[in-house]
Order: sequence, then C-alpha cells, then structure tokens
Amino acid sequence: MKIAALFSGGKDSTLTVYKAIQEGHEVKFLIALGSENPDSYMFQHLNLGLTKLQSEALGIPLITKETKGVKEEELKDLEEAIDSVKDQVNCVSAGALASKYQYDRVANICKKLGLKTYTPLWQMDPEKEWAQLLSGFKVVIVKVAAGGFGKEWLGTEITKENFEKLKSLSKKHRFHLGFEGGEAETLVLDCPLFKKRLEIKESEKIWEGDSGYLLIEKAELVNKL
Repeated sequence: MKIAALFSGGKDSTLTVYKAIQEGHEVKFLIALGSENPDSYMFQHLNLGLTKLQSEALGIPLITKETKGVKEEELKDLEEAIDSVKDQVNCVSAGALASKYQYDRVANICKKLGLKTYTPLWQMDPEKEWAQLLSGFKVVIVKVAAGGFGKEWLGTEITKENFEKLKSLSKKHRFHLGFEGGEAETLVLDCPLFKKRLEIKESEKIWEGDSGYLLIEKAELVNKL
C-alpha cells in the first residue's frame, strides 16, 4: 500500500511507520497537525515543530497543518490534510492504540475519501508495544498529566530499567500504560529507520500544579554513534 501516515513524532505514530515499512508498504507522506488547544482530543500540541527534523531523519516528506483543536471541528482540518494527498496514496495510517474516539474518526474520514486505514497497534497490549519500543527506539517523555508522575519524568528516556517503575505507577495510579488517556506524551529521538538521531540541546521543564511539559527550545539532528 501507499500510505500517508498521521504523525505526531511520538511513540505510537513512529512505531506505526516502522511497522508499515517493515511489512513492505511505502510511506509516501507524514501528516502532522499542530493543535492550538492543549486538550485536543485528536492531536498533540507539544514540540510539533520537531516533526520536521524527524521527517528529515526518516527521509519521508512532511505535510503540516494548523488546527484550533476544537472538538469535532478539528476533524475538518484533518480531512483537508488527507484530501490534499489522496490522489497519491491509497491508505492512511494512525497510531491508535486504545482510543476508540480517534480510531473511529480517522476510519470515517478515510471511508469518505475512499482510502483504506492501517492501524497495526489497535488494541495491542501496551506492555507488548513497549517491548517493541525498548528494542531500538529512544523514547522520552515530554508531558505528564497523571497521578504518580512528577517533574523528574520530563525529558526522561524510557529504558528497560525504569520501565518497571513506570509499570508499577500505572497499576498504582490506574492510568493507561500506553498513555491513551492523555496521561503523558512522548517524543521519539531515534529509531532503526532514522538516518540520524535527534539531540535536545536546550529545553525547559514547565510545571503547572500537578502536571507539566518539556519545552524544547533547540534540537538538531546528529550522526548516530
């Protein structure tokens, strides 16, 4: 299939692109929507500018579009972005893991435009997803908004060592281990597909009450070690 991949730069959308290519599909475009609304039901709003660097690292063209992030209305912006490339692809991928809200809306847009959907992570056990990510992906947490998460998690890479702590927090505080309820957001700095890796040069931890995010002020692509 020729795929346009909905892409935020986080773990789910990046792993989806990886799986598509591993299965022999051609990922023609990455589509990234930047939401003005931090509580968007569909899109990340943090550090979306870094998707340009990830696009370069992957060697896949990036299409970006801004949205105000108003519930349901933001779907029109997504449809317009997909419609702009529908003549060059026959499928759209999404990193939906457990959010039926996202899964259904992407599927409905694709059906309307006559495109297939590719969602290899759908209903995957989050521990299974993390097992795949921990074998070659460099994933850092860039936002936390759930009980058990403190400021120290911002900018932290998830490794095999601290994953057990993350899993324990998930059980204790009853949040989704794959962060499908908005408990956290991630950024992929490296994966087997990247020709170069992202390196964060300047960042600031912003903490507001019981949640916070990592504001990345400067990042660049560097050669892999």
